[in-house]
Amino acid sequence: MAEPEPVRVLVVDDQALIRDGIASLLSIEPGLAVVGTAADGAAAVELALQTRPDVVLMDVRMPQLDGIRAAGLLRERLPSCRVLMLTTFDDEEYVVSALRAGAGGYLLKDLPARELAQAVRLAHAGVDQHDAAAIRRLVAALDRSPPAGRARPELTDREFAVLRLIARGASNREIAAQLFVSEGTVKNHVSHLLSRLGLRDRTQAALYARDHGLT
Repeated sequence: MAEPEPVRVLVVDDQALIRDGIASLLSIEPGLAVVGTAADGAAAVELALQTRPDVVLMDVRMPQLDGIRAAGLLRERLPSCRVLMLTTFDDEEYVVSALRAGAGGYLLKDLPARELAQAVRLAHAGVDQHDAAAIRRLVAALDRSPPAGRARPELTDREFAVLRLIARGASNREIAAQLFVSEGTVKNHVSHLLSRLGLRDRTQAALYARDHGLT
């Protein structure tokens, strides 16, 4: 039986020592292959379009083009690629902006090498990865009063209910219990509302709910 193709990783950081160190650590991890490194967001987007990585590890603050704007460009130009923000900054503004730009996770650089490698594998599998500090920042943002004057999105009453519960952190099982429906029905509602609103995942749905005053 043929072995699966390794997860192709691009490492982006403006500090050469950190960039090369992360690349070296990941290159010896089983199932991972580092396809390149870049020192800023602009170079990262260009290199990603050439090498077609599965996962990009992206710093937040970099010259020329920061990681958040680069993540947004990659989502548009290379939607199959997953972006993991890897940074020393856990500021609320950075966390929310990165997730809104389409990042599939927000991790801090004090992560052990093996956990970082596992986060890359999980990101490739479609699982969002967030540092505990980033989660606290996101929850704080969701708890604040939403901006006024936003248009009400076109959803059914049941989809509104599901969206509100997603924003409060409820799992599919918890949503099913509160709405007295099956988990399968909840999954269908989640799929429909994500598609209708043009969102990628539950994290973006939670941010959307905050922006439209639905939390």
